[in-house]
Amino acid sequence: MNTVDLSFATAAVIVLLAAGAAAVAWSGHLGHAPGILMACLRAAVQLVAVSLVIVWAVERAPAVAAFVLIMYGVATLTAGRRITSGRAAGWAAVPIAAGTLPVLALLFGGGIVPPQGITLIPIAGILLGGCLTATALSGRRAMDELAHRRGEVEAALSLGFSDRDAALEICRPAAAQALVPALDQTRTVGLVTLPGAFVGMLLGGAEPLQAGVVQLVVLVALLAAEAVAVVVTIELAARGRFGTPEASPGARTREPAWRPGRRRR
Repeated sequence: MNTVDLSFATAAVIVLLAAGAAAVAWSGHLGHAPGILMACLRAAVQLVAVSLVIVWAVERAPAVAAFVLIMYGVATLTAGRRITSGRAAGWAAVPIAAGTLPVLALLFGGGIVPPQGITLIPIAGILLGGCLTATALSGRRAMDELAHRRGEVEAALSLGFSDRDAALEICRPAAAQALVPALDQTRTVGLVTLPGAFVGMLLGGAEPLQAGVVQLVVLVALLAAEAVAVVVTIELAARGRFGTPEASPGARTREPAWRPGRRRR
């Protein structure tokens, strides 16, 4: 059963919504109008490509592995560029993998989800997407805090804190807020939103209770993966793995920022 009519009217509505979002962003001086249009265009192209490839890929184990690795690479690149620039952005691969791999191993190794391409690709995509967002948000907030509150980091160093502990004291509270969207999504499921997995299974003919259990597994797994990603990201930021705080795209400082490994005497 088709839930959306594949017609010119549908395409026209999509174009209208994208243009409307860009117009609102432009009129509100948000600075994201071109980005909204580009994101919508990329989404259309990528979804068409995925729709054509995924049917072929799910039946072939090497293709499934390649598909998941591509998703992982894109997630790493996107999150890393949100946090910092240069080679340091590659460290975003660590929290994304740390959050995704153990959860996937538990779900598939424990027999909760059948080890098939048709299930591995979407579940891996959900977890990678969640870890991407958690890593990007927590990393950027951590780096911004270290840049904007460098005086407090220096003060902690003068009191005898180690580089890592001084940085954690400053950046952890703000960076930990990156977990709030996943918490709110889990708390309000069924009351505010009906997520895609639940609705998709209902439309596919599954029993409501079965659809609810599947959605619960997805939400809890996503929350666990994002929690790990946030913790690892904050640790990496505190240890200076993402470079100096002024390298953060959101940091704008005129004075030399605090650098890990430099103590104030």
